[in-house]
Amino acid sequence: MSTTNGPKWVAGFKSDYDKLFVKKWSSYLGAVLLLLAILGLMINGMVWGVFGGVKFWGDRLNNLIGLGPLLGLPPELNSFWLHSMSLMNINLVLGAFCAAMLSRQFALSRAPRLEYIWAAFGGTLMGIGASLAGGCTTGGFFNPVLHASPAGWAMWIGLIAGAAIGFKLLLWTLENIEWGTRAPAVLQVPQSVIALYPLLGSVVALGALLWALLWLYSGSAPLVYRAPIVLAGFAIGFIMHRSRLCFSRAFREPFVTGEGEMTKALILALAIGLPLAALLFQKKVIDPYIAIPATFWVGSLLGGVIFGIGMIFAGGCASGSLWRMGEGHIKLWVSMFFFAWMGSTASALFKKFNLTSIDENNTDAFERTQIGFQAYMPDMFSSWGTTFLISAGLLLLWYALVRYNESTEKFTLM
Repeated sequence: MSTTNGPKWVAGFKSDYDKLFVKKWSSYLGAVLLLLAILGLMINGMVWGVFGGVKFWGDRLNNLIGLGPLLGLPPELNSFWLHSMSLMNINLVLGAFCAAMLSRQFALSRAPRLEYIWAAFGGTLMGIGASLAGGCTTGGFFNPVLHASPAGWAMWIGLIAGAAIGFKLLLWTLENIEWGTRAPAVLQVPQSVIALYPLLGSVVALGALLWALLWLYSGSAPLVYRAPIVLAGFAIGFIMHRSRLCFSRAFREPFVTGEGEMTKALILALAIGLPLAALLFQKKVIDPYIAIPATFWVGSLLGGVIFGIGMIFAGGCASGSLWRMGEGHIKLWVSMFFFAWMGSTASALFKKFNLTSIDENNTDAFERTQIGFQAYMPDMFSSWGTTFLISAGLLLLWYALVRYNESTEKFTLM
């Protein structure tokens, strides 16, 4: 039996396809799936990072334009494919691009001219902030919190403050600047081209799988471990696009609309992830210090404030900018360019002036710099019980503030 829209079985396949690849996934589902991808990397002795790969892109750019020697950068750098975090970032963009194609949501999106200035300004501040904090919202906040480090919580405070300051500054520009605010014409894509998007998305997904298999069966031990990096990066980009998962939104939206779903999804991921990560540390599957920057507390806090302001103007954090790049947002390409360039430049300058250089005379088991040290709560308190109590208390506090604001809008700044 058939209907006016075709056979029922065709409609059934189309309905399932739409649920999986077109309709937005729950933010909570996206956060949990992201956590599983991160834990998968940790089980393989690796961590999810973004800023390291972005900074590497900036290092390549600075060498290309002749600034490398002045900044003390190595003259010879790996290819984009051999640097693990660069490879992961590239596949994150590809994963988001694949998801955008399968959902027919890819479009080259232009912004008003003023927003490109905001993108450059925001990307610059993000680069400076990440250099101080030892990472972006991923490497400076999420990973350290997951790895039981107070450095993540120090950046958390800075990100909240920076998001509030950044939003107030952004409101001032909207109220006082008229130049460049006119929206450009929308770029129209023929329906015949859009109809081919799912096919192209399928080809990209197949290509990523083959790429991972090539690494896996390369026969070279140092290259084999890049297979999970390709798959994890691709999966993370796909998940973040389908669930619209964005760390900057988790910090921004309570101040803008009072909406807290993204924030609560992030809280859920950390609540689930903390005990699971602790189990991996106790079983010595992975060294927790591998993802803890030596920036607690000055670098984490100050870097968080600067990064928080930057991500408001840029329109996204590091991972959020990457997946939106894959969706076709030109402004985010500009943000990422300046984030990479200034991240490289600021990191090199801070290191040159010994601000973030590791103290070679330090006799402790952890690293120290001028702006902090590697703080790991189980070692600081000699107790996982105290670590869980503090972490759970901070997560509950965050949830209570967000839930209260959803009902009262006491913290909204509009």
